[in-house]
Formats: sequence, structure tokens, C-alpha cells
Amino acid sequence: MSNLLKRLFGSQNQRTLRRMSAIVDAINAHESSLREVSDEALRSKTEEFRRALADGRSLDELLPEAFACVREAARRTIGLRHYDVQLIGGITLHEGRIAEMRTGEGKTLVSTLAAYLNALEGRGVHIVTVNDYLAKRDRYWMGPVHEFLGLTVGYIQHDMENDERRRMYACDITYVTNNELGFDYLRDNMVMRTADRVLRPLNYAIVDEVDSILIDEARTPLIISGPAEESTEKYYVANRLVPRLNRKKITEDQEIKAKFSGLDIYKGYDAVVDEKNHTVVLTDNGILKCEKLLGVKNIYDDLQAEWVHHITQAIRAHDLYQRDVHYVIKDGEIVIVDEFTGRLMPGRRWSEGLHQAVEAKENLPIREENQTLATITFQNFFRMYRKISGMTGTAMTSEDEFWGVYKLGIV
Repeated sequence: MSNLLKRLFGSQNQRTLRRMSAIVDAINAHESSLREVSDEALRSKTEEFRRALADGRSLDELLPEAFACVREAARRTIGLRHYDVQLIGGITLHEGRIAEMRTGEGKTLVSTLAAYLNALEGRGVHIVTVNDYLAKRDRYWMGPVHEFLGLTVGYIQHDMENDERRRMYACDITYVTNNELGFDYLRDNMVMRTADRVLRPLNYAIVDEVDSILIDEARTPLIISGPAEESTEKYYVANRLVPRLNRKKITEDQEIKAKFSGLDIYKGYDAVVDEKNHTVVLTDNGILKCEKLLGVKNIYDDLQAEWVHHITQAIRAHDLYQRDVHYVIKDGEIVIVDEFTGRLMPGRRWSEGLHQAVEAKENLPIREENQTLATITFQNFFRMYRKISGMTGTAMTSEDEFWGVYKLGIV
């Protein structure tokens, strides 16, 4: 029955494309008349659109003419004219969906359409890229289109000061990386005065390489930490303890088989290390051995269970974090390797005392312990936007997750 309905009426995606094709025809109907207008007349369209919004018209009503203006502005400024398929991509982004477009179909140019239309409301539009180079490149590549039409365009770089960041975020359209956005949000929630914040309320984001940012890195926590006042001596003690513990690594398959067979995977071991979940469990034998070696009556007999925390982090450092895989030693310091890109991340540190445990393992001086002051995942951050959309060449493989987590459909 499902296949029969698809043959008769087409798939949902085909029906969506047919509906959008009618909007494309309406956009194309404006092209010949806009070719004849002067630069000044074309630029004045932005104020016309803003007055229309103030009078109660919707962005959807303005879309055909607004998109036609962007196409004409792009032709005059950067010598690029949006193809019909790119207009469909722009409609998709404006409707708060993901546009799956093949490499080379011009996603960067597509974003100018939805960015311009949504910037007319004056609430700000963020075009999110994966690195500083792309943010700066796209701002100066596509920025002339928006500036020709009277909008302001900014971009964020890692080394910008707060005053400049605030000025860039105040622009109608801002090109920025996902990392800079997330950290600016965290810093804004730590300031003492409202005037020190750099971000405006989160309005509309167009996310490039959306599957990488919202799926692959979705649960990656952004963390701002500060110095704690605790001694680092316990890290050295816990590190010397680890080799004397009988530890066992288990995989997910082993854990499942043990549950079905009734086998006690903890028997005979002091600690069990779960490779999949990156967790450590001290067994009853392990607890007794640790108490004996440390000369304490009960390692749980303190408010924060500090000894348990230090011991489990030391075991994680030894059994789950490998040198030249998860980190390298450079200039006498532990430098984390990004698990997604393989790049070094100088200045970044693992939280919850893990970084100090790795330093102790490698016999390096332990820098003062940090405590987490603010943290958020990309998944939680981007769900705070009033509207989000995205572009990528590979979205359909994650269709269920995009819809289940973000309510984002794919075209």
C-alpha cells in the first residue's frame, strides 16, 4: 500500500519539491523586472520589505521578491546567479529544514537567500561554519551581496576581544564557528553585568556541515573551567596505586554475554573498566585493597568521596587514554588530540581531574586542578535557537536522529 501511494502521489520529498517549484516560478517571475532597476532602487527594496513586515506581512509572503533581489544582487556584486535548485535550497533553509545538496551545488551561495530574508526582522542571523578560516572566507565572499542590499555583515575569530565580538554579533548577519558561539554563550552567562554580554538572543542559525556539528559532535561538552584550591598530591598517590590493582577491561559484547550467562565479571578483580562507556567500577575486593594500601578506614568516608574519584580517574588515565592516540606530550605538557579531526588542541584540558591524572601517569608536573564553571553540549545549545536549519551533502543517513532530537526535516 505504501509503495502504491508513492507511485500515485510521489514520496514526501517529491511532493515537497513540487510545492517549492511553484515558489521558484514566482521568484523567477521577478527576475526580468529587477534586471532593469538601478542599484539604488534595488538597495531600497530592503527598507520596503521591512516596512511591509511592520505592517503585518509575513516573511513567507515576501520570500519570492526578496529571493529575486538577492539573486540579482549576487549577479551584480560577485558575478554569481542562483540556479533554480539553489532557490529550492534557500526555501528549505528558510522553512527550518536541512538542505541535502551534493558537493559543488553551491551551499555557500544558497545560504545568502535565507540569511537575507530572515535578517529583515532585525533579530540577527548566524551562519555557522566549522572553522575560523571558513567564517572569514565566507564573510568576505558572500558579504558583498548583503552589504549591497543595505545589511551589515560580521564574522567572529578566535582571537577577537569582547568589544569587537559584541559589534560583530550586532550585525544583521554574522559568520561564526560552532565553538566560538558555544563559548561566547557560556561566557555571557558568567558575566557580572548585562552590558558585558556579547550575544543577542538566539534567533536563527544556518548550520553548514550540519551532520558534523549536530550529530557527530552533538554531545561534545564545551567547558569553561577555573582553578580549584585542592592539593594535587592525591593524584600522585592514586597513580602509584593503579599498578597494584588487578584490573579487567570489558567490551559491550562481553558485558552482554556475562548478563545472559549469569557470569560475575567482577569476581577476582579489583576494578572493571568499561571501554565503551569510558567508566571504571571498583569491586568490593578493590575497595578493601585500596583502603589497606592507603591506610584509611573507609575511602567513601568523606563528603566528596575524593579518594574514589582520584583512584577511578587514575585507572581511566592508565587504561583508556593512550599516549600518541588520545594525547601527545609537547614541551612538557599534555596536549589533547581532537578525536574528530586528529588535530592538536593546545590549551584545552580534560575536566573532572582527568587531565591531572594523565599528567601524573606521565610523571609530569601537575598543574593546579580546575573545576567546571560552565558547560553545555552543542545539542542543548542549538536547540535554544528560535529557528535552525542546515546544509550538508550527507543528511539522510541521520534522518531519524535529526527529527527525533531537533525536529529538523530533510529535503
